[in-house]
Amino acid sequence: MADIIQNADLDERTLAALDQDTKDQVYNALDCCLTHEIHSALNSQLTETTRKTYDLSLALRGPVMEMNLRGILMDHVIRDQSLEKIRGKIDKINGNLQLIADAYGFPKFNYRSPAQVKRMFYGVDYLNLKPIRKRNAHGIMAPTSNRDALETLQQYYYAEVFCVHILALRDLDKKRQFFETAIDADNRFRCSYNIAGTNTGRMSSSFSDFGTGKNMQNIDRELRDAFVADRGMKLCNIDLEQGDSRNVGAICWNLYLESHGPEFAGSYLDACESGDLHTTVAKMTWRDLAWPDDETDIKAARLIAEQPFYRQDSYRQTSKKLGHGTNYLGTAGTMAKHTKMPVKIIDAFQSSYFGAFPCLSQWHIDRKNQLEANHTITTLMGRKRSFWGRATDPTTLRAAIAYEPQSLTSDEINHGMLQLWRVGKPIQFLCQVHDSLLFQYPEELEDEIIPWALATLPVKQQLVGGREFNVPADAKIGWNWGEVDYDLEGKPRGNPDGLVKWTGKGDNRKRQQKVRSLKTLSIGDYL
Repeated sequence: MADIIQNADLDERTLAALDQDTKDQVYNALDCCLTHEIHSALNSQLTETTRKTYDLSLALRGPVMEMNLRGILMDHVIRDQSLEKIRGKIDKINGNLQLIADAYGFPKFNYRSPAQVKRMFYGVDYLNLKPIRKRNAHGIMAPTSNRDALETLQQYYYAEVFCVHILALRDLDKKRQFFETAIDADNRFRCSYNIAGTNTGRMSSSFSDFGTGKNMQNIDRELRDAFVADRGMKLCNIDLEQGDSRNVGAICWNLYLESHGPEFAGSYLDACESGDLHTTVAKMTWRDLAWPDDETDIKAARLIAEQPFYRQDSYRQTSKKLGHGTNYLGTAGTMAKHTKMPVKIIDAFQSSYFGAFPCLSQWHIDRKNQLEANHTITTLMGRKRSFWGRATDPTTLRAAIAYEPQSLTSDEINHGMLQLWRVGKPIQFLCQVHDSLLFQYPEELEDEIIPWALATLPVKQQLVGGREFNVPADAKIGWNWGEVDYDLEGKPRGNPDGLVKWTGKGDNRKRQQKVRSLKTLSIGDYL
């Protein structure tokens, strides 16, 4: 039996004198004991509000461990084909960039080198532009060539061609690096989810405990068709419809029903629950369009809203873009930069938008006052966060305003995932992406599983005044995680095994792609 070691007597000298086996025992013992001591100290500080968040995090360990261990089957043939296409695009675009760089007297220009990119844009021998600076890791304002900088430099017509090429190549490099990531020997892509990875309640993910895989939650949609269901199984991607927007509406209802009345408090929530939020917003902000006389005719209104408005965007798409940014306190100048729209269009939209939904501007004011008073925001579901920046700092205020609805969406998908997991239906969780959940189920049980999941996932809440509220779920089904590619006439033209919207009428497709799976690994395969 090992000797009893007094923790209080441990120091570097006494540890160095121990043999390796004893050191390992001491390390493991300290890991257990100190974790328990820390838990005891922190547990006593939990309040009735914060304990709800703690209990949710504990409960999520089961489904999260299931996702960590199972992973998602990857079709290596599709992956290799996609990787070959990506590399071909990189070679072609980089070849064009080299020709342009040669014309400027910069042979062998390496777009992957930040130093060379900054030299091209800011060097006196080349484009000689005024450097865009950002505070670096040492706290010094230094020239940068990040995405924000390149998007800003695009305003110079002679720099635009470089910016467009470099940004495209960087995006392709991310896709290439993702497909070059090592996966496990059973062709499954695994990652490690961190339940407490963010301060909004969203999970984060990174490489698996075995050093394979990587972040599963930011996979480009163009790459998802390489992830497939196991043999005899089918995928369902179920997500919350307009979760953040509906939660903004619920927040405003709770805040202003008693003080301002239902018309003021419910103006935005009613629009969210109208059946088509973005068409409703378009009707309220562009009143001079030929809207149908029948207020309940959503389809006819949508046809009007889908008319072209600015460049490639319709009135409806513009409402979607600008409404979301405005909710989160986006200024006209900042939104103009990201949407490529003139400031005057955004100013006019925001004037009409706040006129239609006065509760939103009041919410912004109240959250600023709350930050100045106690620096904390507590959501409708009890998740509390402190903000330590200056309450008058626009960055701090925007973070506080975005936190509340985004956190609600995170907790709704987390609670919904638990509700599905606890019932014990034959579904297998594969991935959670902020406001959506990917799982697989036996194909023959589709007509039973999908309606049940759509009814079980939404978290039902009661707002002030007894108003019932939940964010409804939407489902897509298929044999790979990508989506079916449709032509302009709405006919399928590619990825026949991809996801399609569940309509409740069944899916008459048959699986086309062969399942190329290997043996399932055990823990012994890693040791």
